[in-house]
Amino acid sequence: MTTSEEATRAAVQTFLQCRLAGDTEGLTALFADEVDWLLAENPVVPWIRPRSTAAECAAQSDELAAHTVPEKAGATVDTIMVEGADAVIFGSLWGTVRATGKSFEGPFALRLTVEDGRITRHHLYENSRSIADACTP
Repeated sequence: MTTSEEATRAAVQTFLQCRLAGDTEGLTALFADEVDWLLAENPVVPWIRPRSTAAECAAQSDELAAHTVPEKAGATVDTIMVEGADAVIFGSLWGTVRATGKSFEGPFALRLTVEDGRITRHHLYENSRSIADACTP
């Protein structure tokens, strides 16, 4: 493993730990000042919106938590692949939307790019249809 891959893997592990702990301050420090953020627009899902700054990207975790039932939400990580500055995380996620009581679930893939120890790219691919259905009364 190269030094770049070691740094990328370390940043990914920190990212996952901060997400799990709900550590918005840690996430804000981990994201670069400007982030290439991609998550399919979904106007009925309150936590999905365009983001580009470290604070906006870190806040997504808080917004997701505010709109879902904590004891009925989670994710598993199946695989983490790292090559140079890029990492891809594969897994599954699920949750229940607080406002509707409806559940969602499905696979996800998250592509991260780490430069100088900070995340510069965050592209999330998920079952957006299931999430939109759960947010719709």
